[in-house]
Amino acid sequence: MNDHTSSRKVPPQFEKLRDMEAFSDAMFNRIIAFQERLHPAWDPSKPFDERIRELPLHALVFSNPDRDPATHAHTIAPFYPLREEMRQIAHCARQVAERPVVCDFHSRNGFLGSLLGREGVSVIGIHDPADKPNQIPDFYDEAVFTRSAADYRNVDFAFDVAFSAWMPAGLNRTPDIVQYRPKLIVFVHTDHIDESSGRPQTGTMAAFRDLPEHYRLVAAWSITRPKDLFHEIWPDLTPNIEETRHVKIYADEPYHDIDVGAELPPAEPYPWEKELDMALTALEAKEHLRQRGFPV
Repeated sequence: MNDHTSSRKVPPQFEKLRDMEAFSDAMFNRIIAFQERLHPAWDPSKPFDERIRELPLHALVFSNPDRDPATHAHTIAPFYPLREEMRQIAHCARQVAERPVVCDFHSRNGFLGSLLGREGVSVIGIHDPADKPNQIPDFYDEAVFTRSAADYRNVDFAFDVAFSAWMPAGLNRTPDIVQYRPKLIVFVHTDHIDESSGRPQTGTMAAFRDLPEHYRLVAAWSITRPKDLFHEIWPDLTPNIEETRHVKIYADEPYHDIDVGAELPPAEPYPWEKELDMALTALEAKEHLRQRGFPV
């Protein structure tokens, strides 16, 4: 079989893998630079755009090797966000207020709130005393994200949307959120149970389903991080468990009919989504070969 015939038989979705060697070299360089604190993400004096540029996906799946879990939470964030979902959340928020204000109830370093704010909403982050600080303590975009000294018990500003991403493990903050009667409540959580504590990794089971009757679930989606996302393709990288996270958007009674199914115009994905796409494509290609009987 000549090379021309062989190339025609490569499924089109796998064509991008022809550049895997160069891609892998560049990815490893980004990972090493981040782990050695040479990446701009570590420098709060730099603009947010520069800090997220070439941010490796690995840094959003794993914490840095020098993190002390006894004193610090995830290095950056507890999961890798996708731009498409942040745009969907903002799209819903813009339907309940002309200039929507989002209260980020577990804002931590401001990273997730900033990504949401960059989609056309104002985000004010408050503090949850149950949260450990991120290893990178300040990672926010001052143009769209503001810190408040308030905590979940005494929010002293008006807001339209409650954003609750990764509620502290074993705690139910939903009754505290509901008391402010936000027009929308957005949860990002996982059902994963921590093996050491036996508690849910985020919140409680009731926190994301037992809301007052005037709140209706109007949108929901789930994103699964495959087992060994990196290790299966690049054996030198760390294995990981499979984990599924869920996004749920609840609307208060006057807003049950907001348009949640609109197809939004295309937008540039986040920098780490290119690595995610390559890793998922490589996993798909390996499974394709296995099904055809090739030992991979």
